[in-house]
Amino acid sequence: MVKRIVRYIALSTILLIMIFPLIWMFRISLMSAGESILVKNFVSSSVTFQNYLDLFKQMKMGMYFFNSMLVGLLVTLGNILFCFMTAYSISRYKSLSNKLLFSSVIFILMIPAHILIIPMYLLMVKLGIYDSYFALILPWLVNPIGIFLVKQYIDSLPSSMEEAARIDGAGEFRILFRIVMPLCKPVLAVLAIQIFFTNWNSFLFPFILTQSESIRTLPVALALIQGHQSIDWQHLMAGSSIAVLPVLVIFLFMQRQIVSGITSGGIKQ
Repeated sequence: MVKRIVRYIALSTILLIMIFPLIWMFRISLMSAGESILVKNFVSSSVTFQNYLDLFKQMKMGMYFFNSMLVGLLVTLGNILFCFMTAYSISRYKSLSNKLLFSSVIFILMIPAHILIIPMYLLMVKLGIYDSYFALILPWLVNPIGIFLVKQYIDSLPSSMEEAARIDGAGEFRILFRIVMPLCKPVLAVLAIQIFFTNWNSFLFPFILTQSESIRTLPVALALIQGHQSIDWQHLMAGSSIAVLPVLVIFLFMQRQIVSGITSGGIKQ
C-alpha cells in the first residue's frame, strides 16, 4: 500500500512537471497585452480572450490554420495510400528491382532532410510551383520511414488469406484494399499520426518554399509574430495554444491506435 502511494505521488509529480509548460502557455495566452509573464502572476493576472480575437481578426490566424490543416491532411492521406502500396509491392513481390528499391529507401533514411533544402528550392522554382500549395504537398506525399514501417508490418502478416482470395478470383487491387489494408489499420494509424504531426509542426521547408501570406502555414505565421525589438508573448502564446490543440485532440483520441500499432508490429506470426 505504501509503495503504491509513493508510486502515485512520484508519477503525479513527474506529470505536473511535464504539463506545467503547457499550462503556463495557456495562462499567458489569457493575459492582457503588456502584463508581466512571471510565474508569480499566474493567479493574480487578468483573464481575457482578446488575444485570440486579435489573432483571428487582425492576424488572419484562421487562414494560417486552414493552410496547415489542408497541407497536413493531404500529405497524410497521400502517405497512407502511396506508402502502403509501395510497401505491399516490396513485401509480397520478391524481385531484384524491389530489393534495390527497398535498399534505396534505407539509404534515403540516412540522408538528413536539411541537405535537400537548396535542391528542393531550385526544383520547385524550375517546375513553376514555388509559392503554391503544390510546393508544400507534392514533395512529401511519400515518406521513406512510412514505407519501411508498413513493409515490416506486412512482412509479419500471413499471406494465406491473399492466396485464398486469388483462388476465389479476386483481383490484386481488391486483395490490396479489401483484405490487406484492413489488417494494416494499426500501423497505418501510427503512420498517419506521425506524418500529420511532422507536417503540422514543419517550419523550415514551408518558410523557404512559400512567400505569399495566403499560402503561409501556422508555424511560419507564429515565427513572424515575434518583433525585432520585443516579443508579443500574449499573442504568441495564444497562437501556440491554437497550434497545439489539434495535436492534443488527435493524441487523446488516437492513443489506443498508437499503442495497438506498436504492440502489433512486434508480434511475429
